Amino acid sequence: MPPTTALNFRTLDLNLLRVFDVVMAERNLTRAAERLSLTQPAVSKALKRLKESVGEDLLSRAAFGVKPTPRAEALWPEVRSALGNLRAALAPDQFNPQTDATSFRIAMADATAAAFMPTLVGEIEKTSALVDLRILPLTTRDPRPVLERGDADVAIGSFPEALSELRALGQDASFHHERLGQSDYVCVMRQGHPLAKGTLTLDAYCAAHHLLVSLSGRAHGLADQALAALNRERRIVLTVNQYFTAGRVVANSNLLTVLPAFFVESTGFREKVVTRPLPFGLPSLFVDMLWHQRHDRASSHQWLRKNLLDAARFASE
Repeated sequence: MPPTTALNFRTLDLNLLRVFDVVMAERNLTRAAERLSLTQPAVSKALKRLKESVGEDLLSRAAFGVKPTPRAEALWPEVRSALGNLRAALAPDQFNPQTDATSFRIAMADATAAAFMPTLVGEIEKTSALVDLRILPLTTRDPRPVLERGDADVAIGSFPEALSELRALGQDASFHHERLGQSDYVCVMRQGHPLAKGTLTLDAYCAAHHLLVSLSGRAHGLADQALAALNRERRIVLTVNQYFTAGRVVANSNLLTVLPAFFVESTGFREKVVTRPLPFGLPSLFVDMLWHQRHDRASSHQWLRKNLLDAARFASE
């Protein structure tokens, strides 16, 4: 007799995979049912049928929804990729933002969102596009696991190590990327700060108190690495994970911080702070857009990436 899994696959309703995909993305049956335009009992029934097909549980109840099993975590990327390829093959270039309601999840820092989202939202409103956006916090320099799981559709930020690995893989890479811009780092302080006039020296910089913006929560940043190479160090009084918080604190204290010049405006306190060249060298910050290859040919995702690229160009002007 052939293996049970083969018999189940031949009779498998592919709609069950679509339900599984959405439930894995939402981790909540009620929200998944809303996205699928189904009732919650219908979603539960579909998951039960899928369990019978694969021969084991894929999800268990959790405090605020459902929790995937290790088998589900391993299965989901393959299911997402297959559904994406099938969708692109059957309905290429058919996305109409004025008639096709869709939502996108974008992982990015608050400063990036502040720089890019006004233009993108303006395009949505101007064209009456039925597009909803969910901005997710970016807390890693390597968002590939987030994109692989489908927790986000696109990640925007600085990913030097991840991009280096992708370039080495070439056509074998499972992720694609595009550069959105670059910026030099500057020292930021409040107007009227004792160091706000004249040249900022290395001794004065190291003697001051500092604020570190660390999206990942690490206690040291690029500036600390550069100082260590010079056998110098600084005292970090406060570490935060938002540019807005950094701007507000620096504008109302004597703390210094290091920010990409491009994002000083995004703090919301540009008129209350001044910038000075750093007394040591730092490499430029590159801002890139990264996505999984399963979304590469989907016309809706192509629309999103084009508009993000346009928003980045507008923000840099």
